Amino acid sequence: MATKIITVANQKGGVGKTTTVINLCHGLSLQGKKVLALDFDPQGNLASALGIKQEMGIYYLLTMGQNNKEERQFIHQTVRTTGRKNLWTIPGNQDTRGAQIDMSTRERPVSYIRQVLDIFMKNRLDYIFIDTSPSLGGLQERALWAADLVIVPTAMEYLSNQGVIKLTEILRVLHEKYRWNGKLLGILPTFYDDTTRQSRDSLKHLREAFGDLVLPIIHRATVLREAAAEGQSIYEHDPDSRAAEEHLRVVKAVLRAK
Repeated sequence: MATKIITVANQKGGVGKTTTVINLCHGLSLQGKKVLALDFDPQGNLASALGIKQEMGIYYLLTMGQNNKEERQFIHQTVRTTGRKNLWTIPGNQDTRGAQIDMSTRERPVSYIRQVLDIFMKNRLDYIFIDTSPSLGGLQERALWAADLVIVPTAMEYLSNQGVIKLTEILRVLHEKYRWNGKLLGILPTFYDDTTRQSRDSLKHLREAFGDLVLPIIHRATVLREAAAEGQSIYEHDPDSRAAEEHLRVVKAVLRAK
């Protein structure tokens, strides 16, 4: 199987993007898939939630250019083990903002991140996941264009759903103006609460708008916050929980996607 690049994005923060990336990546690695997780969010939360330190890896990845053998070797050295079989990461930190400024200053093309990631496409990886920042500024658009598949997590609230609409409009523009060849894998409802009308209405509206593109729901769960605080995936923190079961359903959707 050729390496698939999956970008996880929404125009609104606080919708569970990093939680989604961690639990999908680890879930896929537990299925025997080789996975590399990239943290394009300057907050660097992906590394923290995996229990490892934040570093400038993403900054180096996006600014060094890979024009010679030494640079390519250095970029390979930015990959870190997560302590989990088949799962690696390139951590980010606040310096990722500098990479965004660098790309804008140098007027890098929309295809730039895809070109940068070519260095990993022959490493027998099954998946490369990109965790993105809510802001645009050029970095998110390039991360979206790099993707074969896009997952859009959305909390069950009005503003988050508006972020979905804005992001799908960006994908349309990337298709029409920049010849993006990827596709939307699905919309992932997060922070779902059976007891609130807002959650039920939001889910209903998503299904009316996106139909079969709506992925299995992820309920609001304290164990997900606890897992992130302890630097663990949900499968490590509470493998028998409903949250673990729900994320595995999404993992299976990813495995089926073409």
